[in-house]
Amino acid sequence: MSNNSRVPSGGRNGGGSERGRGDSGYERRDARGRQRSAARVRGERPVSRQAPGERAKRTDAARTVAFDVLRQVDESDAYANLVLPPLLAERRIRGRDAGFATELTYGTLRMRGRYDAVLAHCVDRPLGDLDPAVLDVLRLGAHQLLGMRVPSHAAVSETVALARAGVGAGPAQFVNAVLRRVSEVEPGEWLERLTAAAPDEVSALAVVESHPAWIARSLREALAGHGRDVAELGDLLRADNAAPRVTLVARPGLVDTSDDDAWHDADLLPGTWAPTALVLDGNDPGAVPAVRDGRAGVQDEGSQLVTLALAGVPIEDSDGEGERWLDLCAGPGGKAALLAAMAAQFGATLVANEIQPHRARLVERALQAIPDGVVEEVRTGDGREVGAAEPSSYDRVLVDAPCTGLGALRRRPESRWRRAPSDLATLTGLQRELLASALDAVKPGGVVAYVTCSPVLAETQLVVTDVLRRRDDVERLDTPAALRRALRTAPDGSRPEIPLPAGDKARDDVQLWPHVHGTDAMHLTLLRKKS
Repeated sequence: MSNNSRVPSGGRNGGGSERGRGDSGYERRDARGRQRSAARVRGERPVSRQAPGERAKRTDAARTVAFDVLRQVDESDAYANLVLPPLLAERRIRGRDAGFATELTYGTLRMRGRYDAVLAHCVDRPLGDLDPAVLDVLRLGAHQLLGMRVPSHAAVSETVALARAGVGAGPAQFVNAVLRRVSEVEPGEWLERLTAAAPDEVSALAVVESHPAWIARSLREALAGHGRDVAELGDLLRADNAAPRVTLVARPGLVDTSDDDAWHDADLLPGTWAPTALVLDGNDPGAVPAVRDGRAGVQDEGSQLVTLALAGVPIEDSDGEGERWLDLCAGPGGKAALLAAMAAQFGATLVANEIQPHRARLVERALQAIPDGVVEEVRTGDGREVGAAEPSSYDRVLVDAPCTGLGALRRRPESRWRRAPSDLATLTGLQRELLASALDAVKPGGVVAYVTCSPVLAETQLVVTDVLRRRDDVERLDTPAALRRALRTAPDGSRPEIPLPAGDKARDDVQLWPHVHGTDAMHLTLLRKKS
């Protein structure tokens, strides 16, 4: 597309036709804080390509709630999965409207990179010069035009109405012009243009599949480092953009799948890998009694697997009775609750440590259904200090280390736009200190699980290798074998065959992938302190 077809951006206020007229935009705000066009200030009738009868006077509730969520994500670093459900409930948006709002919100967040690239072809200024609220409106319109089954005329008119209600009449005219430019090109042709404009194949995949280029390159490197084919990168990025299934954990000893009262007619299917996993089809997990009272919870199947693998590793001269287990970084509590349920079955106890007080409270809530006497305490403290304060005190230690979260982008799509390569230096230093502390805290013969929700080599293999390079009292365990022992067992005694690298690519750690296993990209390395 030539520059002649682009729409002037008009700076951060978004109204291209008023550039250079000496007003800042603040003078054009009405009593409700909405921006009026310069034409209306001068008493002129606004010009629009739409007939008066075609212009929507107000937008619908579903689009409004999607816009409000995007603004909270941008302004407050909120997470959409925490903001959207209560807003839908508060505004009584249900059924198809709730489904539309959910797809519009998450789809826009996931595909923001692609839509920004498209919008950049239609505006003559950097998108960063636009008012953030106007840019969010444009992204919502782009998703309706390019990613949803919304007729073009409805996508444009309703988004213009949203702009008029949310940011003012002047920006609404700008939004109308830009979205009409977007709608003039078919979605497939837009993809061809974006691919042709990219400097290399990875950059093309990054923009088309809506990932920052540095993340796409890090994931490509991770595929190779974990024994997979780099040609899978496209499948991996596409899997990050697919809405994940809602997976529940049935905490052992607390709830049974045959207990009708616990599940309240929820439509449940068995998980693929973990014996504790259940897939919830088309229901709100908050409506499930077992979830509300803590006997079950929402937890990715990969997260369940790595926890079960740690609980199942044999400890020398121990049957589990009297063991002490530690969750070093326990917030928000999903793995801690599953560990505690397993500890209750083995006759062990659990200490849950969390550095953030508000996350420690979430851990306490997650543990509400655990029998008395199993959880020694939920403490607030720095996990890096536990090894020195309590050396050789625990039989099993889980280090669910803070990380970039690049393995869970399908669940928290906004995370990909918040992370930067500079985050790795801070996080990997913390990860090394936490792993070293865990190895000091575990007893001789005990086991440490190093877990991240990231496949990035700097956060997985390199952390473990660097920590072990400095000590001679730790050995690596056969993590794939431990994971296979944790898989669900069929009535005939068989277990599913979980795809892991074999032969020359075999490793002693485990990396799960959304495009291969249907889970978050969880990493697990099991280590034993030598007796």
